[in-house]
Amino acid sequence: MFFDYQKAQRMKERYPSGTRIRLNSMDDPYAPIAPGTEGTVNFVDDIGTLHCTFDNGRTLGVVPGEDSFSVLSRPAPSEPEESPTPQFGMRME
Repeated sequence: MFFDYQKAQRMKERYPSGTRIRLNSMDDPYAPIAPGTEGTVNFVDDIGTLHCTFDNGRTLGVVPGEDSFSVLSRPAPSEPEESPTPQFGMRME
């Protein structure tokens, strides 16, 4: 597979950590995961592979464009945490 930095960045945005997927098919003769198995995306690496933990306990990379999968759900966008702004200044008397 040809490395494309921009494509990998899009994959990271499209499949954030916590995205739930269902595997439709996987072309991996050494470590296949059965069609219909569901899992959670842990992270997307710099070449766009989705590293997942499946509900059957297996962990494996899913390659978009080579492996077939469906998105079941995406995590809610996280809201930036509000931190108290430190107050700097002089006290006037």
